[in-house]
Amino acid sequence: MLRGKVRFRLEFFMTDTNSLNLIHLMDKFGSEDKCRDYLESLRWPKGKVVCPECGCDRVAELRSRPQFDCFACRYQFSVTSGTIMHDSHLPLRKWLIAIYLMLESKKAISANQMMRTLGLGSYRTAWYLCHRIREAMGNDPFEGPTLVGVIEVDETLMGGKRKNVGRGYRKNKTLVAGALQRGGKVRLERIPDTTKKTLHSFINRNVKDEAEAIYTDELKGYLGIADDDTRHETVNHSKEEWVVGDVHTNGIEGVWSLFKRSIVGAFHHISVRHLDRYIEEMEWRFNNRNNPYMFRDTLKRILNTKPVKYRELVGGKSA
Repeated sequence: MLRGKVRFRLEFFMTDTNSLNLIHLMDKFGSEDKCRDYLESLRWPKGKVVCPECGCDRVAELRSRPQFDCFACRYQFSVTSGTIMHDSHLPLRKWLIAIYLMLESKKAISANQMMRTLGLGSYRTAWYLCHRIREAMGNDPFEGPTLVGVIEVDETLMGGKRKNVGRGYRKNKTLVAGALQRGGKVRLERIPDTTKKTLHSFINRNVKDEAEAIYTDELKGYLGIADDDTRHETVNHSKEEWVVGDVHTNGIEGVWSLFKRSIVGAFHHISVRHLDRYIEEMEWRFNNRNNPYMFRDTLKRILNTKPVKYRELVGGKSA
């Protein structure tokens, strides 16, 4: 019964293009049926619809609504069942447009802007939508060291300004460490401090032993990171030394600049409780900056991320 429709889905899937703009998006996904067909082709690329509850592939498509019925456990499900989109009342078109806008906005897009652009009913709806997408972006995180070649490492403080306090006040700040492979990917992570133990642990988790070089600033916590395979060189920012030959940290500082511009220009305020998701969004978007299939790959993560309820995100507190 599904055979004819499956052929259409696979053909639709194969027509994916290398680039996508908003006009192409609206042309390609202008109806709920088109959105659903594409999502089904991503979730079940071999054409075999599988029940998310029991894993059985003996299912029938319901005629009354866009769902399937499992012959084994009788569970009725759709392409979004068991995903981050589960039980969402938003049209699939708005989901896809929201994902596109978050990917294409290099300096990020705020929940207020998303609410206005998509005509959503409330700020809470837009905020919940954006955080579920960020949750999917951070799904399937890196495991083990991945960075090789020349690595730039730096740390920065995230947080707002406070009036009537000294310049060194840090109680409202959060430390974030970053390691960037030149010409490659970046790894970002919240850290508790800048001690040698913390910084060395961060580097060892993310940088492969065979890396050629690690470039940092003069912070003492980085001392001793070199080994037989990897040299360590520094620039002294306190003496306004920014570049010494090939040694600099301008790349990772550019990542910080982009991230902080998104905070100032779009978010205005980021809660420490949700900082990890904003970091994951930045990491995913930066690491896929040259990926022509970033939109498709993000949708795959959306379909492979389990549901997150609103109360789980806010933790019983206000958003």
